[in-house]
Amino acid sequence: MRLTRLSFPLLLLTLLLFACGGGSQLDKPEGQTATPVPAVNDHFGGLALYTLRDTMASNPRGVLKEVADLGYEYVEAAGYQDGKFYGMAPKEFKAYLAEVGLKPMSTHHGDVTLDNADEMIAAAKEAGFEYFVIPVPPMGHFTFDPATRTLGMSGSVAEVMDIINEIAAKCAAAGIKCLYHNHDFEFRENAEGIVPIDYFIEHSDPDHLNFQMDLYWVTRAGADPVAYFKKAPGRFKAWHVKDMDAEGRFAPVGTGSIDFARILKEKEVSGMEFYLVEQDATFNETPLQAIRISHAGLEEIGFE
Repeated sequence: MRLTRLSFPLLLLTLLLFACGGGSQLDKPEGQTATPVPAVNDHFGGLALYTLRDTMASNPRGVLKEVADLGYEYVEAAGYQDGKFYGMAPKEFKAYLAEVGLKPMSTHHGDVTLDNADEMIAAAKEAGFEYFVIPVPPMGHFTFDPATRTLGMSGSVAEVMDIINEIAAKCAAAGIKCLYHNHDFEFRENAEGIVPIDYFIEHSDPDHLNFQMDLYWVTRAGADPVAYFKKAPGRFKAWHVKDMDAEGRFAPVGTGSIDFARILKEKEVSGMEFYLVEQDATFNETPLQAIRISHAGLEEIGFE
């Protein structure tokens, strides 16, 4: 079996292809109509800007204004490059978010290494983010098998854990909180008989590192989010909230099969401090329509 080690730019494409079998994020299948878009009344909850990566690339200020107008309160960035967030210097980005009424909550850095971590952490702090998130096994350890369309991790779990812990220690020293974000493979036993997320929980310092649980990917792995809240109470500080349709694809919150109400009842056990709508790809809606539907779904489920 040949595994491909992925750089961060390739990661974004890989996750999209893995989940939906190709196609543009903005295209709708021929003959299908968009899901009706409900109204949004209140400002609460967060949005992972990765959902809007295509439109953010061409018009970040306009998109951020629309996110605020749709009712979101805070955002997670996934667009740091050359010292800037979406083409804006950290202080400029922070100021613009404040101007449109959004709060910088967390920022994903899939290309973080032991060499560039200090610079990225400093930029995240300057932009006002509270959380620095490692979204995949860092430094080339994220893999994709094209034959089976399987996401995974190269190297030993201990080796990857050492890198994550060192980055997390740098975050703690700088006064910013560090989280690790999962996909499905961390919740499945590997060839050595280790479940990576269990190892990460057991071999990390909660004063340095905690976790951002992606509820879709945990469900796809066949694991139970609530069981993990009880296994490691207080350590799942953030959630990515996205639903799963009948084909196992990403779906707007409240339109799929994931029982978010059951999960939400255990937020205190989880230690959840914030949550973010994320949808890696859309099918019957544009990304902006999807996040509007999701915001209404959050309210109906009981998210605040």
